[in-house]
Amino acid sequence: MNPIWIVAQREFLTRVKKRSFLIMTLLGPLFFGLLMVAPALLASLPEGPKKLLVVDHSYLLVGEKGMEDVVYEFLKPTPEALANGKEILETNAEFDGLLYLPPSENNDPDYILKNAKLFSLEDLPISLMAGVEDQLEQKAYEQKLRLEGVDPEVVKRAETNARLTSVLMGDAGEEENSPAEFKMILGLAAGYLIYIFVFLYATQIMRGVIEEKTSRIVEVIISSVKPMQLMLGKITGIASVGLLQFIIWVGLTAALYAGLSATVLADAFNPEVIAQMQAQPDSGGMAAEVLSALHSINYPLILSAFLFYFLGGYLLYGALFAAVGSAVDAEADTQQFMLPLTLPLILALLVSMRVMDSPDSPLAFWFSMVPFTSPVVMMTRIPFGVPYWELGLSMVLLVLGFLGTTWLASRIYRIGILSYGKKASFKDLWKWIRSGQ
Repeated sequence: MNPIWIVAQREFLTRVKKRSFLIMTLLGPLFFGLLMVAPALLASLPEGPKKLLVVDHSYLLVGEKGMEDVVYEFLKPTPEALANGKEILETNAEFDGLLYLPPSENNDPDYILKNAKLFSLEDLPISLMAGVEDQLEQKAYEQKLRLEGVDPEVVKRAETNARLTSVLMGDAGEEENSPAEFKMILGLAAGYLIYIFVFLYATQIMRGVIEEKTSRIVEVIISSVKPMQLMLGKITGIASVGLLQFIIWVGLTAALYAGLSATVLADAFNPEVIAQMQAQPDSGGMAAEVLSALHSINYPLILSAFLFYFLGGYLLYGALFAAVGSAVDAEADTQQFMLPLTLPLILALLVSMRVMDSPDSPLAFWFSMVPFTSPVVMMTRIPFGVPYWELGLSMVLLVLGFLGTTWLASRIYRIGILSYGKKASFKDLWKWIRSGQ
C-alpha cells in the first residue's frame, strides 16, 4: 500500500475518532451562527433605564422627558443648581449622571453644544452619550430654524428617504436585482471563514509534526517512510478531516434550510408573496429585498468555490506550516517563522474590506490572483460576480502555488525533521532548500 495513503489514513482516523471532532462537527454551525448573532443579542439585552439630572440654563431641552432607556429629571436652573446637582449625584445612587447646559450667548445654539457637560461618578455607556449628543444636536437644529423664521415641523414633513434598487443588466437585456449589502456580508463571511479554517488546520499539521519530532517517534516512522511521503500523508489526512467536516456542515445546513423552506418559510419564498411585499412601503419592501437577495445568490458556485479555495489555501499553507514544525524542537520556537506565514492571510483580510467596496478594482484583481491571498480575497469577490476566466486563472495559480510551496517545504522537511538541538534560523532554512542532499 502507498506509504502516503497509510500516513493519511492514520492521521484521518486518529482525529475523526476524537470526541472533540464529533462535538465540533455537530455543534460547529450552531457555534458560528451564535458567533455572528451574539453581538446583536448582547446589544438587545434589556437593561434598567439610566437616570440623568439635568441643569438646563439654555432651556434647549424644555419639555423633553428623555430618550429610550434614559430618563431626565430637571433641576430649576438657578445659580446654585450645578453645585446642588453635583451634591445630589454624589450622595444619591438613584442618578447615573448630571447633564449641564450653560446659558446661551446671543441665542447661539452652537455655544451651548460646545460647552455642554455630562458629569458622572463612573464611565457612562458610549451609546448613552451618543444618544444625548444626537438629541442636543436635533434640538439645536430646530432652534436655529426658528431663529431663521422657519417652522421645524414644516421641515420635518418635507424630509423623505430614498432607497435605490441596484439592478444588473445582462448581455441579452435581462434585468436582475443586485443586493449589494447582502453580497458584502456573504463575501466577508466567506473570506473570514477561509482564513479561520486555513489557519486552524494548518496549525494542526505544525503541532503534529513538532509532537512527533520531540517524542522521537518520527525516527522510527522514517525508517520505512520517506520524509516527503510522511509530510504529504499528514497534509492529505488532515485535509480529509476538514473536507469531511465541511461536507457534514453543508449537509446539516441544507437539511435545515429545506425544512424551514417547506414549513415556516414556505410563504416567504413564494414569488407572489415577494411581489406583494415589494409593493408595500418601508419594512415590507425591505423584507422583500432580503428575500430576493437570498434567491439571487448562486449558492452552488459559492459552495464549490469555497471548497476549492479552502482545500487549496490549506494545502499551500499546510506545507509551509509542516516545514516550520520540522525546523523547530518546541512550539515556542516557531514565533520567528510564523509572522512571514500569517502576514499574507492578515493582509488578505484587510484588503477584503476594500474589495467589498470595489470588487472589480485592480487591487481586488491582483490580490485574488496571488496564491497566498487569493483564497480569502477571491471568496470576498465571488458573490459580486467574477468573470470565469479570472476565477479559472486564480485557481490555476493557486494549484501552482501549492506545488511550489510543497517542493520548498519538502526540502526543509527532509533535513529539519531529524535536526535537534540547534535553533534553526532563516539562514539555515535557505541552506536546506539549496542543499542537494
